[in-house]
Amino acid sequence: MGQLRLPAPDRVLSSRTGYTRETWLAVADHLLESLVPWFTASAAQVRLPGRGSWSGADCDGLEGFARSFLLAAFRIAATGGDEKLVERYARGLVAGAAGEWPRLTPCSQQMVEAAAIAVGLHESREWLWDKLDGREQQHVVDWLSGFVGSRTWDNNWRLFQVVGEQFLASIGAPYAQDDIDAGLDRIEDWYVGDGWYSDGPGQNFDHYIGWAIHLYPGLWTRMAGPAADGRLEVYKERLHRFLEDAVHLAGADGAPIHFGRSLCYRTATAAPYWMGALLDATPLTPGQTRRLCSGTLRHFVDRGVPDDRGLLTLGWHHHFLPTTQPYSGPASPYWASKGFLGLLLPADHEVWTAREAALPLDEHDQIRAMPAPGFLVQATKHDGLVRLLNHGSDHGAEGDPHYNRLAYSSRTGPEFADEQLDNHISLAGERSRIERIADGHSRWQAGESRLEVASLVHGRIEVRCVLVDGPAGVVRHGGYAVAGEHRPEAKTGEVWAQAMRIDRLTSAMIGLYGYDAADVRRGLDTNAFGPHSATPYLVAEHDGKGPRVLVSAVVLSGDTVWPRQLAESIEVTVDGFHVTVRFADGARAGVQLGEEVGDGGGTAPDTGAPA
Repeated sequence: MGQLRLPAPDRVLSSRTGYTRETWLAVADHLLESLVPWFTASAAQVRLPGRGSWSGADCDGLEGFARSFLLAAFRIAATGGDEKLVERYARGLVAGAAGEWPRLTPCSQQMVEAAAIAVGLHESREWLWDKLDGREQQHVVDWLSGFVGSRTWDNNWRLFQVVGEQFLASIGAPYAQDDIDAGLDRIEDWYVGDGWYSDGPGQNFDHYIGWAIHLYPGLWTRMAGPAADGRLEVYKERLHRFLEDAVHLAGADGAPIHFGRSLCYRTATAAPYWMGALLDATPLTPGQTRRLCSGTLRHFVDRGVPDDRGLLTLGWHHHFLPTTQPYSGPASPYWASKGFLGLLLPADHEVWTAREAALPLDEHDQIRAMPAPGFLVQATKHDGLVRLLNHGSDHGAEGDPHYNRLAYSSRTGPEFADEQLDNHISLAGERSRIERIADGHSRWQAGESRLEVASLVHGRIEVRCVLVDGPAGVVRHGGYAVAGEHRPEAKTGEVWAQAMRIDRLTSAMIGLYGYDAADVRRGLDTNAFGPHSATPYLVAEHDGKGPRVLVSAVVLSGDTVWPRQLAESIEVTVDGFHVTVRFADGARAGVQLGEEVGDGGGTAPDTGAPA
């Protein structure tokens, strides 16, 4: 297929990214044309190279068809039809539904892909579905009918059945209204406020909330028409509120925070912002929406995505299998198609015609508490970095590095090594479910140990106040792992350590109270951001005779960090389990550790007026 060729950047309309609607169309065309050599003869499957999923080759091939069809449907609708795409996907659709695809069975991966096909058929209906003859349509109806009365996993999968059966309803085919109502009612059980849902029971908060839990109800309203009126306003109100938070979850360069599962979907993170524009349910101006979404697309394009074959690989900026899950197959990354939802907006829509507008991070540092998911977001204008301090999302405490770290960012990823160290406190055992105390303050069990952390944020500095209670042992507390093509530079002092990439991205850990030593651990091929990585960490000997307070400064910055001078500029006072911090500019913050929820402790981070 050759290299991706983009239109010339438009610095008048898009002063920050240079990207326009024509850019999005060009990327979509490149992705779709690059798949042509990988279609089977019948066009029913797209069999891409790479590690297969646990669902098998036939389902992986269906996945390649379905997920790319969603992109093709958006592309067809964007310009009022495309004969080449319509012919290709119509032929494959009929052949697949007539017998080349695995049937829909309860909780099967085919359900995921069938939802993509149903949505794609709805959005391209007048150009594709309506042109099929009765026999061809019946093949598709018979295949999609596997949804009716079936069972899905009890998470975002409930919505696959909803959109699948709503398409059947829209074309007059048999369906079960009870299935649709039950799926939409079920997500009500997971709504936790402020526009946030959990992805199923528990504390499962990540990108799935935007690219699934908000996305599919929005798509369902487009399919259901007037039948959605009873729920539409609720979904719009919640999406509007969610986007007030979500606008803070991408760096100034458009990079999403590297957090949660299925990260190989990449540009799918743009889906909720586009949905806000489609439903007129967004706090963002049209110019802000395009600036944010185009920033995300450009972030990946500038870093070699898609690759030189025009394919999306299993990874982040490059192929990196630890970023994936066992359900990820070679075509899984094509859920990136969700990020092209904006192509459904007509060319004369304000999102495409307005000038790009500044986002909050473009103008000021940001500190935003998100109580519903238990996040505290810390972002700095000078380097465009966003850091997510995780005091609420644990995904069932399953030990996944994508969830069990104390912090994540838009420019770093967790390490995949035998010992958990980066943004982690280790003494003994795996981390249990997170128990929230206040904004930026939580506790959990780890084996026989009880650990509590409060984050006090000031500018680029996070002061982590830790209470350790458990058996005697060595406490290791790591900061952000930095990674890249070249070996990061490492420096250590008596109680500080830092690692710096060649582009000056610096991670530092500085012991302010209770720590005994510091060091840097290096990694090779353990990080999604590059083959060479380094993690600064602190060490403390714990005697096991009772709770112990530890205080550190954690810094991730796009410019130089001077650890010794930074340590000297922060004054820490520990009185029992109460920690008071005074920063160089006179601002103060404090927290009470060791109290139960509701006892009056656990004050939220506060960096009030200088004292």
